[in-house]
Amino acid sequence: MAAVSSAILALCNSGDHVMCSNCVYGGTYAFMKSYLPQKCGISTTMVDISDLKAVEAAFSSNTKVVYTEVLSNPTLVIADLPSLAQLAHQHGASLVVDNTFTPLAVTPCHWGADVVVHSMTKFMSGSSDIIAGAVCGRASLIQQMMDLHTGPVMLQGPTMDPRIASELLLRLPHLHLRMAEHSRRAQAMADMLAELGAKVLYPGLPGHKQHDVLTRLLNPGYGYGGLIGIDMGTAVKAEALMERLQNRHGFGLMAVSLGYADTLMSLSAASTSSEMDQADLEAAEISTGYVRMSVGITGSLPQRLAQLQEAYTFVTNWNGMPPYRATKVRRQANGMMMEVLSWPSSGPQEDAGPQEPDSEADNILLPEAAEIVAAACAASQALLCKTKGPLGAHEGAIRPASSQTTSNTLICTDTAASSHASASRLRPSPGLEDCLERPVKYRRLDDETHVVYTPLGTFG
Repeated sequence: MAAVSSAILALCNSGDHVMCSNCVYGGTYAFMKSYLPQKCGISTTMVDISDLKAVEAAFSSNTKVVYTEVLSNPTLVIADLPSLAQLAHQHGASLVVDNTFTPLAVTPCHWGADVVVHSMTKFMSGSSDIIAGAVCGRASLIQQMMDLHTGPVMLQGPTMDPRIASELLLRLPHLHLRMAEHSRRAQAMADMLAELGAKVLYPGLPGHKQHDVLTRLLNPGYGYGGLIGIDMGTAVKAEALMERLQNRHGFGLMAVSLGYADTLMSLSAASTSSEMDQADLEAAEISTGYVRMSVGITGSLPQRLAQLQEAYTFVTNWNGMPPYRATKVRRQANGMMMEVLSWPSSGPQEDAGPQEPDSEADNILLPEAAEIVAAACAASQALLCKTKGPLGAHEGAIRPASSQTTSNTLICTDTAASSHASASRLRPSPGLEDCLERPVKYRRLDDETHVVYTPLGTFG
């Protein structure tokens, strides 16, 4: 954001006008739509950057900047840089381009961009452990940014730490290898998801609206970028997909950054685009179920494809509402059980090994598992009930824990287990013996680690 704001403030003065793509990173959106008009007296117009007629109509006599991302964050709309540059220059404006998503793959200055900005935190760093940005432009612009009296870099202080700059220099020599691999894997995943019938967005797919536009802009050898979008339709399905991928498969991480070695997944409407109001989210076609996935380079590609296929198929088959919640719990050094991971599940049978008998795969709660179940249920902070409850019959037979529910509440159907827990520091909640639609089940992984399968309700 320091790079974006410094470049814009160097090019504009109070009373000027900026035209910006209506689908950009949330921080950029807030800076353009709110900060510039309210704090700087610079008016802004948000426009569909892929609609060149709308872009041309949005120019005014005081337009100084047209701002866009090569691939929009998060919906991967491609900017027609040569056409935008021509329009901007015809109206005496500068074209400023954010190339964070496609370093090396696209060279915006070759297509008429006057200024190029990068978040070097992302692909350029490759490790998500550095916060840095870059502004690339003519010497006159850089000097203007460093002006002793009016330069935004000089006076606002967004100067990179020299140690960070030195470390980044050590990572740039292998950027080309990383970008090619990110793109190769993203293309393979997008192809597979498309074959499964998923609503997947990736500019490398021939069906992408601006596939031909990006193809013309690309430098050979780097592919179509490492970002894909998957619209699951609802936030429930999107979260189920990400949780299963992260916590059951170790496919990647639920995180808002991108360009990391591991795959990063985020629900855009609730994270990197949360600054946008509902009307603007709809205008930018960012649905509540849209998952932005920055494809990593760890693990083998066949392994990652299999994991993605399994998770996507699982979520769509259950319509985002599986019958169980799997919770891995582990005993700590102090004797207490702690939740480690949790994911949507179809029950213990899905984790049974090839030589494991069915009876072991379907363990009903036993007395010695009481503490395990108590820890898992307390971690989820929910009581499971047969009744419809205030949320209706299809809310998964789950209701929030009452104010009397504490971290040592035991929820189970086994009276022997309840007695066992009563003798310990755990206390069962009275009257819950008939609460469950199905019994809680568990799987022992080792002496200290178990997976507890908590039923979520009846599904037909």
